[in-house]
Amino acid sequence: MQVFEGSCHCGTVCFRVTAAVTEITTCDCSLCSMRNALMLKVPEQALTLLQGEQSLTLYQWNTRRAKHYFCKHCGIYVFHRKRAAPDHFGVNVFCLEGFDHASVPVRATEGANMTVEDPDARVEWPGPRTT
Repeated sequence: MQVFEGSCHCGTVCFRVTAAVTEITTCDCSLCSMRNALMLKVPEQALTLLQGEQSLTLYQWNTRRAKHYFCKHCGIYVFHRKRAAPDHFGVNVFCLEGFDHASVPVRATEGANMTVEDPDARVEWPGPRTT
């Protein structure tokens, strides 16, 4: 197990991650692609929010199962509750102090082909449509 402290850019949101690091992931969904995310997947009990809960802002789209959290002051994406594994978080590895992302294997995950269930979905959202 490794322990990492993390924060947003302005330092308002601070958290700790305790997890075995074996890989990090990318995702090809429209949101992850646009924010160029590299994420560490951890079970929910491995993420501890230390300060700044009131400064987190939530972004949800499509099925609204995934919950993407950003600092409302500096705008940095810090972590998200995963749609496909709602008992896990994806943590932005660039927010973790002393985390060497180049030393960990990167696995590409597929999000672009997940179903799009929002009747008002943008055409830019890839994936099979259900209505």
